[in-house]
Amino acid sequence: MKLKIFVIALALCLALPAVAQFEVTARAYEVELKGFRAPAKPNGAVVFHPCSTCQLTRLRVTPETQYKVKGERVRLEEFRRVIETVPEPDAVSVTVKHHLERNVIVMLDVWL
Repeated sequence: MKLKIFVIALALCLALPAVAQFEVTARAYEVELKGFRAPAKPNGAVVFHPCSTCQLTRLRVTPETQYKVKGERVRLEEFRRVIETVPEPDAVSVTVKHHLERNVIVMLDVWL
C-alpha cells in the first residue's frame, strides 16, 4: 500500500514541472462591432476597444489572417461587406484573436 502511494506521489511530482512550462502565445478579445474598425487591405490593421474602459487598440493583420462569419471562413472583402450591413452593431460582437509573440491578428470572427 505504501509503495502504491509513493509511486502515485512520485508520478505527480514528475508531472508538475511539465505543467509549469506552458506559455501564453495568443489572446482573444470579444469586442462590440459598434466600436470595431476592420482592415481595409490584407496588410492593414484593426482598431477596437479591448474593454469598455480601455483605450483604442490598433493591431496589424497579415495576408494569413483568417476572416470568419458564423464560423465559416470568408475573404476580407466579404467580411467587411457583412459587418458594414449589420442593422444593430451594438448587439453584435467580433472575436479578435491576437498572436502575442508575432503581435498580429490571426483571426477575426463575427457571429450574427
